Amino acid sequence: MNAEYVVVIEKSETGFGAYVPDLPGCVALGETRDEALSLIREAIELHVESLREAGEAVPPPTSTAERVAVHVAA
Repeated sequence: MNAEYVVVIEKSETGFGAYVPDLPGCVALGETRDEALSLIREAIELHVESLREAGEAVPPPTSTAERVAVHVAA
């Protein structure tokens, strides 16, 4: 089964963090954005495998993301 989960990527002072809103606790950290994406892909697969092994339901991907443009006063 293929599924596409929304992944949120955040830049920090030391690198990049990634998490999956539909899979609580599924996170990854990387020095680069590409590394964080690679690691979160692996984390998703391991997270889903762990849920299945524990006999728990795998949450379906339901989150969506949008960018909203706003004016920010200087």
